[in-house]
Amino acid sequence: MLFFCFHRDRPGSDPLREALVEDHWSYMDRFELIARGPTFGEDGETPTGSVHIVDVPDVAAARAFVFDEPVYQAGGFRDVLLRRWDNALGRTMWDFPGGREGSDRYLVLGLGGGEPADLELPAGDLIAYGPLWSDDGTQWVGTAALVRADSPAEA
Repeated sequence: MLFFCFHRDRPGSDPLREALVEDHWSYMDRFELIARGPTFGEDGETPTGSVHIVDVPDVAAARAFVFDEPVYQAGGFRDVLLRRWDNALGRTMWDFPGGREGSDRYLVLGLGGGEPADLELPAGDLIAYGPLWSDDGTQWVGTAALVRADSPAEA
């Protein structure tokens, strides 16, 4: 079962995150990830959080994944968004045909409810893309995309 996880940094947590970087990587290496990486502010340099798309057996395992993460345990994150996710591209970020060079990468979240929207693939350099679902997988609650683009407006 795939889950989209977005840990948002607590303001001023950079020193704590830096101190726990090895613990964080060791922890993440225990899981099968579809995508992972830091997020940054508009300046492209200020860390704002971490995105992980993880394959785990169930909702309980997903909750354990996000809440047992070392930086979260130490108080470095202010909150976490955790939602079931469908892999509309059927690949990992490491299989992205665009490679690692070129334009910037962006996290695009569209949260919603009601009838599913954005289930069809949009144009653009999609690294990861898919709908977000309620814990039981029955209600659409948004869409998450990792995109390569030349600007935030293009993303």
